[in-house]
This record gives sequence, C-alpha cells and structure tokens, in this order.
Amino acid sequence: MVAFEEIIRQIEQSVRSLVFNDPPRSLFEPVTYTLSLGGKRIRPALTLMAYNIYKEDIASAMDVALGLEVFHNFTLLHDDLMDEADVRRGRPTVHKAWNANTAILSGDAMLIASYRLMAKADKEHLKPVLDLFTQTALGICGGQQYDMEFETRSDVSEEEYIEMIRLKTAVLLACALKMGAILADAPEEDAEHLYQFGIAIGLAFQLQDDLLDVYGDPKTFGKNIGGDILCDKKTFLLINAFKRSDARQKEVLERWMGTSANPQEKIAAVTRIYDQLQLKRLSEEKIEAYFAEAMSHLEALKVEKGKLEVLKEVSHLLMNRKS
Repeated sequence: MVAFEEIIRQIEQSVRSLVFNDPPRSLFEPVTYTLSLGGKRIRPALTLMAYNIYKEDIASAMDVALGLEVFHNFTLLHDDLMDEADVRRGRPTVHKAWNANTAILSGDAMLIASYRLMAKADKEHLKPVLDLFTQTALGICGGQQYDMEFETRSDVSEEEYIEMIRLKTAVLLACALKMGAILADAPEEDAEHLYQFGIAIGLAFQLQDDLLDVYGDPKTFGKNIGGDILCDKKTFLLINAFKRSDARQKEVLERWMGTSANPQEKIAAVTRIYDQLQLKRLSEEKIEAYFAEAMSHLEALKVEKGKLEVLKEVSHLLMNRKS
C-alpha cells in the first residue's frame, strides 16, 4: 500500500504539472492561480487510496483524481464569488485579484477542464466515471442552492440541513472514493460501501467544521471564530438552538438575528446559549455517530483488513483536525 504522504506528494507534483495552453492565456491564468493556492488535496487522495485497495499502479487513476481536484477548486472559485469573499487560503480570491466576470468565465473553464481530465479514463470505465461525476456535480449545485435558500428562511429543519451538507460536501468525497473503486474494478458492493463511507465521513467532517467555527482555536483554525454566528448561518448548532431553547433563550437568539452590530457581543451571546443547551456535546455525539457509520462501511469491504489502514489513518486525521 502507498503511504498517504506519498500519495499527497504525487498529487502535488501532478497538480503543478497541469498545463492549460488553450488560448486566450488570460482565461486560464486564474485557473493556474486557483490551483496554486494549495489545499489538503483530500479528494484526489481518496480516489487514489480507494484505487490502491485493489490495485497498485495508482498513476493509472491520477488523471481522474486530478479532474476531481480541478472541479473542487472550481466550486470554491464560484462559492467565493457568490459569498463575496475577499480571501482564500491567505490570498486574494479570483474575483478580487481580477474581476467578477473573469471569475465566472474562468470557473466555467475549470469545470470543462475537469471533464477533459475525466475523459482520460480508459474506454471500459469512461461511462460509469462520467455518469457518477455528472450526478455528483448536479448534486453539489443542488446543495449550493439549498444553502442560499436557507439564508432567507427561519424554519430550516435539522433534516434539511443534513441533506444540504450531504449534497454540498459529502457527495464529492463519496464520489472520489467510488471513482477509485470503479477504476480498480472493485466489486459493485465494495464500491457502494466506499461511497456510503464517503457520505458518512463527509457529514461528520462538515459538522465538525461547524463546531470548530464556534469552539475552535483561532490560532490553529486558520480564521476567526464565530463567522457562522455573525452571518446567521443555519448550522446544526443554530438550528438546534432554536429547536431546544426556552422562551427567554429564543428571544435572545431572535434579537441577534439579522444584526452585525457589536460582533463580539453577538458571538458571545449566541455561544452562551449553545453552552446552556449543551449543543457542543450534541454535535460531538452526532459526529461520533456518523464516524462509526463510516467505519462500519469500511469494515464491510471484502478485502484484507491491512489494506484499509491508510484510509482509516486519514479518517482519524480528518476527525481529529484543529483547522
């Protein structure tokens, strides 16, 4: 089995070697810029790790893995534009470094480039790869639409929120894993277990991100704490705060919704209610449940258990992260 560190090294090398020579050059400069900003590269890594459970030559799956990474960065580019974010990974976002129209068009080019990389899959696997990728891409668009609609709603349920993060975050992780299984000719049952593993670990990952935004250490989290609270983001925490609060707590929450005045006071007030309702522990229990579900899907794979160690290692790293 190839070590996780070696897989990441090969991915980084392959990302740096990607060349976009299509004219005009100005269309692809933001694409190269976006990919150069770095990131965890976890999605292509999951593809290669899943592939490596069944086959050794991970280079055979690299183009498809890179296609997923280009696509993921395309979604971030357009998310930044829709969110009017100024910074991504410590650097100006594309719409700030260039302009909004360039961000739209270069993002579109990234989407097309991701399909071009996917199309390098061999003929035998091309249709299932493209079918899964297209289904995933449409799902992610649906997740983003739900997320935008939730901004103007005050009645978002926990079930709706879980479905939104399943589409916006989890399905791409699941897709990455199943892609590796497809390319390695894994049994269909194993491919589905890997997909469901990705869904469960993706839900746990996003719920942990919500938790870190409130309870993380700013020095290690990489951004200021309380951003979700300040923008009234409908997270698992906020939804359950409204669901479980008494009349007094609900009045406090409602008073702070829709205002950005006194940001530190708002963060402190809402966090106090989270503490009173023990929502940190509730979130941790939900994360632990999804993580256990993910591990059960890994254990169900019909392979030597030693071949799962790298995926298990990465899963624990994701769940024990501080940033």
